[in-house]
Amino acid sequence: MVSVKVVGQKANQIYDGVTIVALLCNLIVMFLSTYDNLSARYGELFSLIEAVTTFVFALDFILRLVTARFLYPKLTEAGAMLRYTFSFTGIVDLLSFLPYYLPFFFPKGAAVFRMFRVARILRLFRINAYYDSLNVITEVIVSKKQQLLSSVFIIVILMMASSLCMYSVEHQAQPEVFQNAFSGIWWATSTLLTVGYGDIYPVTTMGKFLGILISFLGVGMVAIPTGIISAGFVEQYSILKKAGEMANDEDIRFVKIQLEKRDPWVGKTIAQTNLPHDLMIALVIRGDKHLIPGGELKLQNQDVLVVGAYASQKTGQLLNMKEVVIASEHPWKGRKLRELGLSRQTFIVMIKRQGKTILPDGELVLMEADKVYLYSKSQIQMAAEDYQY
Repeated sequence: MVSVKVVGQKANQIYDGVTIVALLCNLIVMFLSTYDNLSARYGELFSLIEAVTTFVFALDFILRLVTARFLYPKLTEAGAMLRYTFSFTGIVDLLSFLPYYLPFFFPKGAAVFRMFRVARILRLFRINAYYDSLNVITEVIVSKKQQLLSSVFIIVILMMASSLCMYSVEHQAQPEVFQNAFSGIWWATSTLLTVGYGDIYPVTTMGKFLGILISFLGVGMVAIPTGIISAGFVEQYSILKKAGEMANDEDIRFVKIQLEKRDPWVGKTIAQTNLPHDLMIALVIRGDKHLIPGGELKLQNQDVLVVGAYASQKTGQLLNMKEVVIASEHPWKGRKLRELGLSRQTFIVMIKRQGKTILPDGELVLMEADKVYLYSKSQIQMAAEDYQY
């Protein structure tokens, strides 16, 4: 189902597109309904759009609940449903539509729980392109969590101390503003975090002096976590850079091979193919499915294998394996193999014609739809536009 398909598949893209459009329409209506003149003129239309889009959210939750067993294959169907329902995304999905249909249990649901619809956009907008950057941020925060917690603890202690000091100094002069120690928390927060709204401020000489001192301390307190995170980024990128410099790049080329019924690999598992160590099966394409080749995966007739070849460890060069399909206007059509003028570094391995494998012979004439399998240490310019991986 759509909740567990590959991101690039068409059905998944269409489904996500519909859900995102419904979400955006719902958010736009929520925004526009706050204007009294628009709400009075288009109130019925806004209500209709909200009803339709909320139904889409409910349907999306049901579909994801039904397909939860694919998301959690190791659990039972009931266990997978419970796991999804009580997950963060499941709770957000549930609360994005449930208050609309159960206003009795959520008397202010239409206003309070609408924010959960905004949270859905974090999941719907797929951010795979920025995953590496987000991963670096996560690793930095996790690696520096002790220092960050220490700095936050210092800020909280300083905030409480500032609140108590300002209450002691300003309470008699402003009893309606600094009523108790906790009433100074807002002033201490805005001052220490250098926001300074100005709605609460000291009026006594000692209070102003403390305010200046605490403001200076606030600049330093904000700089501490900022410096910790900045240092963490520098360390993380230094590690990544060193890892990249120390890594040995390994070039790999791939070729697609479709299995026929009589091929010896049909019916065998990946582990039973006994490939040489320089070759690997990177992907198995079966119909519209792309399967990761585990050792117990059994190969079937008409499977398409994506086979990769590593560079030779002795020469350091890679044999560029290619599959050339002879089209109707291909320059090789009707020519003998010895007339192709291939370089000495290029070798034809075999030819497939109507499912039959033909060993290369200099007198063999190539025909339309023939598949020529060859490998080379150099690029083949003549066939560059016709080979397939």
